[in-house]
Amino acid sequence: MRSSNPVFSRRGFSRDNGYAGFNATQQPQAGNPYAANPYATGAQPTNPYAQQPQTAGQPGFPPAAAPPQAGRMTMDDVVARTSMTVGLVVAMAAVAWITDLSLGLALGAMLIALVLGLVQSFKRKASPPLILAYAAFEGLFLGAISNYVDSYIAEGAAMQAVLGTMAVFAAVLFMYKARIIRVTRRFYRFVMAAAIGFVLLMGINLLFAVFGGGDGLGFRSGGLGILFGVIGIVLGAAFLALDFKQVEDGIAYGAPREESWLAAFGLTLTLVWIYLEFLRLIAILQSSD
Repeated sequence: MRSSNPVFSRRGFSRDNGYAGFNATQQPQAGNPYAANPYATGAQPTNPYAQQPQTAGQPGFPPAAAPPQAGRMTMDDVVARTSMTVGLVVAMAAVAWITDLSLGLALGAMLIALVLGLVQSFKRKASPPLILAYAAFEGLFLGAISNYVDSYIAEGAAMQAVLGTMAVFAAVLFMYKARIIRVTRRFYRFVMAAAIGFVLLMGINLLFAVFGGGDGLGFRSGGLGILFGVIGIVLGAAFLALDFKQVEDGIAYGAPREESWLAAFGLTLTLVWIYLEFLRLIAILQSSD
């Protein structure tokens, strides 16, 4: 199942490293989240690393785990890499906060992080230095913008946003493991449609704000701002579920160990999304008091 996370949505795990990903020439397979068309039906799913095709489990559930092999991605690998990337974001955010980094430099850091993120997203293989550099610059931006919001708009907003992000992550992980959230084709389609609509509306609002001044169409202030803030957080939670599915299936199919860096990168992007939506929502709520 493809994630709507920008990293995973483009190509899944790397084809060059042996993992099937979303190979356009592969025969579509029923229930196989890594088929060329994840919504097609017909053939039986196969494990790209297995010697013989395996029988699929129930739709929406991960395939039978591949036998442990050297050099294959494990959950420990994903946890370790994600801890490194998220930890670096937090560390650099702390540096920006303590040094009172200016908003001008923060904007520069954000642009650099955006470029690095896009470069990694379009690379054929994971680049740990590139991913860590992205985390560092993203952290500088988050620290500076959080310090500004906390100091001038909504005192305590940064800590509340951190707690909110942690709560969403824990809740989605619990519901995913308990199968309360089931990542199916319908779930994927709904999330993608909602995400596209959300991004388009925010882009239109930004254009009106740049050329017309103020807050554009008002999607980021007042009642509409609160509504769209909540929608953004819910979408972030949905992205997490899709990412969990991607990681779970990658481990089960025996994706190469280096792909754990892509998993960490994607999860970090999603967590940053959720944190920023929480920070914006809290700022709107407190400024309207």
